[in-house]
Amino acid sequence: MTPAPLAARLRVAGGPLFFPVTAYGPDGSLDLDVYRAHVRRGVEAGAGAVFACCGTGEFHALTPEEFEAAVRAAVDESAGRVPVVAGVGYGTALAVRYARRARAAGADGLLALPPYLVVAAQEGLLRHYREVAAATDLPVIVYQRDNAVLTPTTVVELARTEGIVGLKDGLGDLDLMQRIISAVRTEAPGDFLYFNGLPTAEQTQLAYRSLGVDLYSSAVFCFAPEIALAFHRALADGDAPTVHRLLDGFYRPFVELRAQGRGYAVSLVKAGVRLRGLEVGEVRPPLHEPGEDHVKQLAQVIERGYALLEEETA
Repeated sequence: MTPAPLAARLRVAGGPLFFPVTAYGPDGSLDLDVYRAHVRRGVEAGAGAVFACCGTGEFHALTPEEFEAAVRAAVDESAGRVPVVAGVGYGTALAVRYARRARAAGADGLLALPPYLVVAAQEGLLRHYREVAAATDLPVIVYQRDNAVLTPTTVVELARTEGIVGLKDGLGDLDLMQRIISAVRTEAPGDFLYFNGLPTAEQTQLAYRSLGVDLYSSAVFCFAPEIALAFHRALADGDAPTVHRLLDGFYRPFVELRAQGRGYAVSLVKAGVRLRGLEVGEVRPPLHEPGEDHVKQLAQVIERGYALLEEETA
């Protein structure tokens, strides 16, 4: 897939961007059958795209062989109905290898996660992402967060780089995002994409939409697609009462629960998938499972979310 078609397909995505968890069996090994079912259910539920083996999918915990197998499974189950974007990361050499494995597996694009551990200068970050983009013909979305925070000038250079089509923001600095968007609009005009990539992005999406950022990742879609879709539709339709009802009654309680444990942006989501009937296994170390009380609270939050949907249709 060339950069333009991927960007065009993402821009008109009819549903939330789906970041599936990676399924493991009782022995901790990759369970491709369950993973396929998870991806298939998400696509059939109305996902706008599948972002395979990214943060929620525990990219950090997968071997290269597992990564390629999971990306290939996501491509097979999506069957061209929605694009599949694969995560790549670590240092430049490894990121390039993962990019080529994603290309071999049939992915439509790449999400370039922050480089491993190091805090690099802007020159080094720019070179890193350019080398990842040059490694294959797959379009690249750069993920800004943690140790990969970019200046407007750097993002302008990224937008001018062949193969780099967008920026996913997991930092949450709206002033910086506004300056980035303004700089790219004036100095590198085109079809550059922006994504809200904060954990539970629905919680901040009203603010991002005010900047013109309509695309966002939805971890909630993994375990409560009906809630995520209702919120997505309400945002698109300007249905403020539904947006506020879901924010107040479901998303805020979920975010407050998620904040009670390190790594819960992944492990709590995976627990939610299990609560909804799909045995995707536990997270791999160094992440850990939520406590029993937190899982019970999660079940209550999910139940309340679905009750809100019933109230809406009553």
